[in-house]
Amino acid sequence: MQLNRGAFWSVVALCAFAVAFDGYDLVVYGTTVPSLLAGWHIGPAQAGAIGSYALIGMLFGALLVGTVTDLVGRRRILVLCMVWFSVCTALCAIAPNPEVFGLLRFVAGIGLGGLMPTAAALVVEYAPAGKHNLTYAMMQSGYAVGGILASALAIPVIPALGWQVMYLIGAAPVLAVPFALRWLPESLEYLVLRDRTDEAAALATRIGIEVPAISLPEKRNWLSALRELAAPGYRLGTVLLWLASFSALLMVYGMNTWLPQIMRQADFPLGSALSFLLVFNLGSIIGSVIGGRAADLLGSKPVVAVSFLLAALSIALLAARPSTVAIYLLSAVAGYGTIGTTNLLNVFVTRYYPPMSRAVGIGWSLGVGRLGAVLGPVLGGLVLASGASYVWNFYLFAAVAVIGLVASGLVPVARRAPAGIRLRERTS
Repeated sequence: MQLNRGAFWSVVALCAFAVAFDGYDLVVYGTTVPSLLAGWHIGPAQAGAIGSYALIGMLFGALLVGTVTDLVGRRRILVLCMVWFSVCTALCAIAPNPEVFGLLRFVAGIGLGGLMPTAAALVVEYAPAGKHNLTYAMMQSGYAVGGILASALAIPVIPALGWQVMYLIGAAPVLAVPFALRWLPESLEYLVLRDRTDEAAALATRIGIEVPAISLPEKRNWLSALRELAAPGYRLGTVLLWLASFSALLMVYGMNTWLPQIMRQADFPLGSALSFLLVFNLGSIIGSVIGGRAADLLGSKPVVAVSFLLAALSIALLAARPSTVAIYLLSAVAGYGTIGTTNLLNVFVTRYYPPMSRAVGIGWSLGVGRLGAVLGPVLGGLVLASGASYVWNFYLFAAVAVIGLVASGLVPVARRAPAGIRLRERTS
């Protein structure tokens, strides 16, 4: 059966657009921290705490939405999350004080936390056989595009128009909702598991793929899917993947939040400090595509481990304060080693579990990972507030990369299908 390229690319493009503003939200706070420090007269420790509020919301969103997505449908959840975080992000622009701003960031984070696992499960499901990592990397590159957009816009927008405009721009995903309702298909796996076989058959024919053949020994619900993560064939892998996700997201959010301020402490002007953040995210796009193709050829596990190693080395070398050219190069490699590693790790997690546990698996992995995301900005702020040299932030994030390297390298081979479940993988 011939894959309908138009339908396939509509899934990738719409998910990439939504994820782009997840990436935008990741970086936008880091670009506005210097302005918030000056305008609201808050210290680095309080700024780090405020940065963590959105991440705490993401933790709840990932756990909640990742658990219920396969009950109400991946398409519906994705659209809901887009509307949710768009509205809340726009409201941040009119926050009168740090307390209200932090509350709005928390509420917006709930929508953001639900978006990523839903988009991941949907794109991996529709990816052509043998190209899951590359397809996901292409979609997930939108995440870094959003980060680059925030970095690039911040340089002219904040001095001219103020930091509030950056959050108004972050509400753009709501504009894509009509297109998502029109062009984004529902998950075939969801339709099959809900016994909507006629709809699944019609959708599969339109897209040009086979209906996944899944027979279950008993009625399954979100609780049975959750128990799958702790089943004997997956238990150790689940814990190690959670630790790897924790490490990766701690680096991603810690570096994106504090890199401009760290470089300001290293006596770089604001424009240069923000440009390092731009290069950091640009490097993740290029690296993710290359890493995604390598993972399809060599397997996710070795490529993820090497990516963590690159993160550790590049971040540690930034502490040596090399030449400006070297800093740009190391920032690009560090961008791949953090954001790119997270992208590849998400595919690893999603493909690690069977289809009926896919959304739950990636949702809980990202949910636990959000604990690391929460700690990243907090730890970075505490290091800066302590009066210690800025290089200790680099040492901290490099050490976290080593933890991720060890965890990902020890993940055992998954049992591909639990007893009593028959699954036929489709081919492109």
